[in-house]
Formats: sequence, structure tokens, C-alpha cells
Amino acid sequence: MRLPDGFDVVTEHVTVAGLTVEVRRPRSAEDLIDEDEYARDERLPYWADLWPSGQVLAEWVATQPLRGLRVIELGAGLALPSLMALRQGARALATDWYPEALEFARANADRAGVGRLATMVVDWGAPSDEAFADAPYDLVLGADILYENRHPAQLAPLIARLSGPRTRVVIADPRRPAAGGLIAEMRETDWRHERIEVRFPGRPDEQGSVIHRHEFTRRVPRT
Repeated sequence: MRLPDGFDVVTEHVTVAGLTVEVRRPRSAEDLIDEDEYARDERLPYWADLWPSGQVLAEWVATQPLRGLRVIELGAGLALPSLMALRQGARALATDWYPEALEFARANADRAGVGRLATMVVDWGAPSDEAFADAPYDLVLGADILYENRHPAQLAPLIARLSGPRTRVVIADPRRPAAGGLIAEMRETDWRHERIEVRFPGRPDEQGSVIHRHEFTRRVPRT
């Protein structure tokens, strides 16, 4: 599968759970900034970087028994966790609001030989009915998706609509302030929350090497 035209592309070799994956991405995310897009909805091309949280989440996914399960990744970007879900036998759907990100994700999945990656453009603030056509999912994933204060209020109801009684939600986050907002939003409904601290062994970003893996499961109703 071809990459989209017009990008200066570099290849990174990422080792996840013993598997080395070639991840192709734009050389510079900053070069992709569109001032008109930012003025319209504060859109920035964060998808073009391979973030530590995505690698930490991919490592976790690669250890899980997912065969036959339905998995959706929110704000997938280059979608390394989705690629690992495919490798584990899941039916994975990677979503992002940048179509170009999903083109790179599909091409990287094809190159890695992990199977066909399904993708969908999803705007958290105004998701279409199509986004929920296959809900509920068994597993909802997200990596470094809480980088703006508006995101918890968008993601909590979105996750609720994607989930069923047995859905598990796992979000890797580099300790961004907005993460607390999502935890509060989820706890106010019927979700239990557990936080696991993981140290990223590679080169850290500006947030440092400590990643929090937030795991949410539904509370069991009392009878």
C-alpha cells in the first residue's frame, strides 16, 4: 500500500515485544502545521510523531490475548498500538481526525505484515453515527490523547457510546494535566479506574520518561 504523496518521509525501527517494526512517518510534524486549520479548530499534526505513550501502549497490547476481540484506537496517529492488536489476532479499527494519519497507519500495517488495518476519520467533538456502528468494542485504546483541556469532556461520552458492560479502556498518558479531568468524568459514571506507572526505556519527550497507563473497567452493579 502506498503512502500519501507530498510528504518527506523517514523510517523508524521500533522494537515492541521482540518484534521490530518499520514505522514510516513525516520527517517533521512542524512542517505540516496549517495556520488556517489551527485558527479554525486548533488542529495540530501531532499524528506525525511517534510518541513514547504510543510505544508504551503498544508494548502492553502486544502482551494481551486479543484473538477475535474488537478493538478501537482513538486518536491513533501512526497507530502502533493498533498494529500490535492486529498482530495479536484482534479486529482493530484505528481512528483519527487526520485522514493522512490513517493513510500512513494502513501503509505501516501492510508493511509490517500484521494484516489489514481498518480506519475511520472520527472527530471527537462531533462523531458521526458511523463511528458507533460496530459498538460495543471489547477494548478501547488511546495514547497521549489528553493534551488539551477540552478533551476529557469530549472523550468521556464518546467512550461511553463505544463501550458495553465488559469493555476495557486503556489509555497511556505522559502525566498531562488534562488526564485528571477524564478520570473524574469516568468515575462520575460507572467506571472503575486503576493507574499503573511505566517508565519508557527510550528517548523521552518533553513530559519525561514516566508514562501512566490508565485502565478503566465497568463497575459490577450490586444485586
